[in-house]
Amino acid sequence: MKIPAILAVAATAVLTLSACGAGNTTAPDAAPQATTGGASGLHVASTSLGRVLVDGSGRTVYLLTADGHNLSTCSSSCLQFWPAVAPGSHTGVTGQVGSTATPGGPMTATVAGHPVYTFSQDHASGDVNGEGLQEFGGTWYAVSATGAAVQPDGSSSSSAPSPAPGSAQSSAPSYGRGY
Repeated sequence: MKIPAILAVAATAVLTLSACGAGNTTAPDAAPQATTGGASGLHVASTSLGRVLVDGSGRTVYLLTADGHNLSTCSSSCLQFWPAVAPGSHTGVTGQVGSTATPGGPMTATVAGHPVYTFSQDHASGDVNGEGLQEFGGTWYAVSATGAAVQPDGSSSSSAPSPAPGSAQSSAPSYGRGY
């Protein structure tokens, strides 16, 4: 008798969790459980992608193509995997540095108008595990000193590429690289 009840509770939990983030809601997002990523401040460091921006802890900094100019779309569920980079000092950054608010969450630094984040699966300085991941409505790219997206071939674009109109992008993490 207890097994069917447990299965029913588990099925309800799965459906509830899958519904979270499955579309836009009119209610404001809850406060994120994740805090801002690493120590504040930005500087340039070498990675397998070339020279990219890192935070004060040496973690690679990324932008999301779904974000707008000085506009973050990374809500609380996104910030759990992609913590916002705390605004702070910057060394070697040639793009204009500023800050903007995340939806219902902390402030994040911006570089050339792009809100920037770290990736929770980058554990050591120089890790670039978030490069090219497609989730939370766009694609994640490391950021060059100018604020441009660093493409997988090592080049950087003057602005982040946008997803194709009408393309369906999952808002849930996919971690296609074994995460």
